Amino acid sequence: MSTPSRKDPLSRQDIAHLARLARLAVTDEELDLFAGQLEAVLDAVAHVGQADVEDVPPTTHAVPMTNVMRPDVARPSLPREVVLAGAPAAEDDRIRVPRILGEEA
Repeated sequence: MSTPSRKDPLSRQDIAHLARLARLAVTDEELDLFAGQLEAVLDAVAHVGQADVEDVPPTTHAVPMTNVMRPDVARPSLPREVVLAGAPAAEDDRIRVPRILGEEA
């Protein structure tokens, strides 16, 4: 089976543009190195795109997922006084926090 190839190779300008978009500072030598590496990645993706998946059902995970969380069971916790004593500020038996997003009191 031959490896499919894209029609237009990436230019140095394409790689430099992608580097700017990613906010990467790259040297001229790195442009050449990354061009070859990105070509290999894109060719591999093109090769995967040629796979016959007509009879493969779409999935979200490779293996079945199950809920692994423990049961929600009430159990004793710290007393309110201890929690409030450790808070930077308390008011009306609650922890006072700064107002956010311009909410009205």
